[in-house]
Formats: sequence, C-alpha cells, structure tokens
Amino acid sequence: MSKVHPAVLEFEKMVKDRESYVKFIDEWVKYSWKWARESKYVTVFKIQASILHAIREYLDSQGFTEVLPPIIGPVTDPGIRGAKQATVDFYGHEYKVMSSAILYKQYMAAVLGKIYFISPNIRLEPNDSVFTGRHLVEFFQVDLEILNGTLDDAMNVAEGLFMYVTRYIRDTHGKDLEKMGRDLPHYKTPFNRYTHAEAVELVNKLGCSNPRNTEILWECEKVLSAHHDSPIFIYEYPKGSRGFYNREDPSKPGYLRDFDMLYPEGFGESISGGEREYEPVKVIARIREAGEDPNKYRWFLEMLKDFYPLKTAGFGIGVERLTRYICGLRAVWEARPYPKVAGVGPAP
Repeated sequence: MSKVHPAVLEFEKMVKDRESYVKFIDEWVKYSWKWARESKYVTVFKIQASILHAIREYLDSQGFTEVLPPIIGPVTDPGIRGAKQATVDFYGHEYKVMSSAILYKQYMAAVLGKIYFISPNIRLEPNDSVFTGRHLVEFFQVDLEILNGTLDDAMNVAEGLFMYVTRYIRDTHGKDLEKMGRDLPHYKTPFNRYTHAEAVELVNKLGCSNPRNTEILWECEKVLSAHHDSPIFIYEYPKGSRGFYNREDPSKPGYLRDFDMLYPEGFGESISGGEREYEPVKVIARIREAGEDPNKYRWFLEMLKDFYPLKTAGFGIGVERLTRYICGLRAVWEARPYPKVAGVGPAP
C-alpha cells in the first residue's frame, strides 16, 4: 500500500495556517523571478521540458499527429468543476478563452485520425482552490483524440503514455531526481480499474465520505491515490456528474463511457477522458440538461452533422500536475514559471 508523499504532507501542513499560507503564496506568485533561478527549479523546468519531449515522442510513435490548438472560440469546455470561463470581445462577438479545447479536437480527429494538442488553458478557479495545491488559473494540457476510439483505447493510451514518460525521466534525469529527494517508483501494469460505484464504496470504507452520484471529491481522491502504489482508473461515472460531451453508455443508461486516472501517493487526479457523445439529437438534449443554450454550440452541432457519425474518444492530462507528481513537488505552483493562482495578483 502506498502512502502520502512527504511533499503532499508538507503542503497540507502549510495550508493549516491559512493566514501564513496566503502571505506565502502572495509573495511566491508576485515575485516568481526570485525563486525561479534556484537550482531546484532550474532542474524542475529542465525535467518539464523532457516530459514534453517524451510525451511527443510516445504519441508520435503511436501514430498521433500534433495539431495547433485554438486559443479563443465562440464556445469552450463547460465541464470545469466550478471554475468560470474568461471572455473576450472578438470584433463585436463574445468569444471564450479556451478552458479546454475538447470540442475542437473532435473535428481534427475526423480530419487526421489520431491527434493531440499541447494547449494553454485559462480557468478562473474559485478563490478557495488556492488551498488545494492542484489548481492553476493558467496551465497547459496535453489533449488527444482518437477517431473511432473506445473507452478502453483511451485508457490504454493513457497507461502507455504515463509508463513511457516516467521511464524516460528516470533514465534521463535519475540523478536530478535523486538530488531533489524524489524516488520515482517503478510501476506495475495494468493499473487497477474501478467503476465509480466501486471507487465510492472503497473510499467510504477508507473513511472519506463521498456521495454516490457525484464526482470523486478532492479529499477522497487523495485518500484513494494514497491507497495505491500505481495510478488507478475510475470509470463509468454517473450521468450528470460530467460535461455534456461524455457519451452515455447505450447498454447502461444513466452511466457514462468516461474515466479519470489518479496518481498514487496522495497527488490526486491526473487525467480525465472517455468516449464522446456524437448523436446530434442526444448532444442537444444533454446541453439542455446542463442548463445551456444549444444555439451557443451551433458550429459544433453543424460539424457533428457534417462528419456524422463522428465517433471519437480521448483525454486530457495537465502538464503541471504531471511535473508536480514526477518531481515530488508541494503544489502545481512549483511546476509553473510565472504561476497564476486564484485570487492572487498582480503577477508576472
């Protein structure tokens, strides 16, 4: 059984005294150039560059094509767990800054088959997210999509990608990790796979109360990840707990063909993905169920009709969260040059 990593424990200790922590993070964010040149962070940023190299190397070897991501558009991902979208005036039209390019990668998968973005995202997270250690307002995400892909295809790529990247970093930066006190484990595959119902049952037995029809709570994610030596998958989330683009299982109404992957050692969620809803009528119904206006998604709905049936699956993985895990850092703000966190500013 795994244990919570010392860096995660150190972060938890920091946030217990919220007043002191707020002063610390205020200085950290506003004067990032003062710590960025320290030898530890020089090493972190070099490892991060190697992580991106390894991601590209693995995906390219698997037949994926890298595509330039959009930065703004008429709509963006609405399924962002309490965060708000940033809006800009685009010549008299309201456009959104990408919180995730998920809707756009679906049609590029139709064009090229297997694609990925390395994409900047903006999410105006709630102020209390500064105390999670896992949320940035500005971050990068690797977003991939597979034409005619299935839930299992996406999970298998996620597992292979993680194994390739961690092996590459151990081989390339073993001495650097050792200097930072990070013992990056050798993982066993296949990773454990739990249905959402099984994960909720397990985490409740471990002492973290999680409702049955919601996302896994952040605190419960940490408990689950600390209970394992390797990453784990959670799949088959209940409908209504995720974005409208996640496909409802036709053989199991009320449940989705989607998944999350959690890191071990208490670091929490790393990847979220699954199969996409592609029937235009069903997509419109799901948009309305989420309280949104389908007219906002007109271009997306027209695209689905033109490419019908556009069956795809994919996922997104946060670069800073992956860097945090690999380097054993306290929080994602250590894995980001000029970090932006909720409620703290002005910042470079």
